Amino acid sequence: MPLCLGLLACTAWLPAQELRTPSAPSQPRIHGPEVYGVRPGKPVIYRIPATGARPMTYRVQGLPASLRLDASTGIITGDAPPSPGRYAVTLRATNSKGSARRALTFVVGDKLALTPPMGWNSWYTHYNRVTDRTMRAAADAMIASGMADYGYSYVNVDDCWMRLAGEGARDAQGQLLTNEHFPDMQALAGYIHAKGLKAGLYTSPGPATCAKYEGAYGHEEQDARLFAEWGFDFLKYDWCGYSRIAKDRSLPELKKPYERMSAILQTLNRDIVHNFCQYGMGDVWKWGEAAGGECWRTTGDLGLEKDTRLPGFYSIGFKNAAAWEYARPGAWNDPDYILIGWYGDARGMRVPQKARLSAGEQYSYMSMWSLMAAPLIFSGDMEKLDPFTLNVLCNAEVLAVNQDVLGRQARIVRKTEEEFILAKPLADGSVAVGLFNIGENQRTLAVTAGELGLKRVRGVRDVWRQRELGRSLESLRVQLPPHGVEMFRVR
Repeated sequence: MPLCLGLLACTAWLPAQELRTPSAPSQPRIHGPEVYGVRPGKPVIYRIPATGARPMTYRVQGLPASLRLDASTGIITGDAPPSPGRYAVTLRATNSKGSARRALTFVVGDKLALTPPMGWNSWYTHYNRVTDRTMRAAADAMIASGMADYGYSYVNVDDCWMRLAGEGARDAQGQLLTNEHFPDMQALAGYIHAKGLKAGLYTSPGPATCAKYEGAYGHEEQDARLFAEWGFDFLKYDWCGYSRIAKDRSLPELKKPYERMSAILQTLNRDIVHNFCQYGMGDVWKWGEAAGGECWRTTGDLGLEKDTRLPGFYSIGFKNAAAWEYARPGAWNDPDYILIGWYGDARGMRVPQKARLSAGEQYSYMSMWSLMAAPLIFSGDMEKLDPFTLNVLCNAEVLAVNQDVLGRQARIVRKTEEEFILAKPLADGSVAVGLFNIGENQRTLAVTAGELGLKRVRGVRDVWRQRELGRSLESLRVQLPPHGVEMFRVR
């Protein structure tokens, strides 16, 4: 592809199905975050994310005595050290082609999700058709597709795993009952854990969930303890039926169910990441962390957002981007799931169809979510993963921007009817920048070093194509097709 360097960096109009992400080399490469948050003495499940030819063997230097490594799978299990602190280790991966090493720090304290959670959720593919089988198949696919090798780890069941709300949804002791499609939730979580992945669950603080299944109201502590006993690691807590309980939409009423569940989760014998699903009410980004959340929805459901001039993910992303000042490690703005590949229309909970988004729009989607330090939760069909979808989801350098330990969300440099520019400061002093053409015509977008908070640009790396572009640039310019994007790491 032609490039212009010097005082200009430009790209030509992209082919419709260009695969930007280069294939991973056969030599080992270790990916994933550089920090992992866990509370003292709580269970740990961490699969070392590494690409390269298999078989591969793993070593960890400096691993605390309470943790153990399976050298053949790279899965670290056990309990976190009982004392708070930072426990630095060195991860190593070796195969017949070479070896790689990477630093990781277990941060034992009171914060979880020190980088945005990455994984998959069942909702936009399976809706009320979700089963134990589909959840296991998703876990299998996360490994087989290589997604787990890039750091995707959560396998989350959404609504419709319990019984319909009302009589028969609980036993005589008030214990929550699953429906016929989920015969053994503990066994399901165990199956996911055996692969080095984490298991997520859904419920509502109301008497019923969005789909009218049994909620947690009046049984919050009982249900949370059951979830921990089963072995789940993530809880999506969806406002829905609680609107029947809340007295009004005042801030105390909006906070109440989330503060209550957060307080319960912190007493359990395992760490459960708390995801507030309440659609941004009361400017949740301003109080979500204090209420005990690790991430919170800032908008309505993306799958219900109407397309206007632009596909719906743009308007959702713009709303989420406006809350950029409130994100930090363990406290993430959540603009909802990544809907590319095959997924079902939420209106009518239909079976999956191939995304109507163009290639450029799908790269724009992933670029925007990564720059916004959003949870990267894919909700397409894991059994219909194609090379293009994986090319979008599994770019190590794009994901590294999302998982950067500084934990800053990109600020809005510029937004007009035609262009959108985001800049995200990174821990090494560089800046990740995304230039989005949101107009209907091909156009040139430009950003200066000063706009990025830099005195001068000393180097530019194209993170999608993983290559250096040039040095000593006074400005960065790209020529983009309608709804196209370029994403760079600028030094």
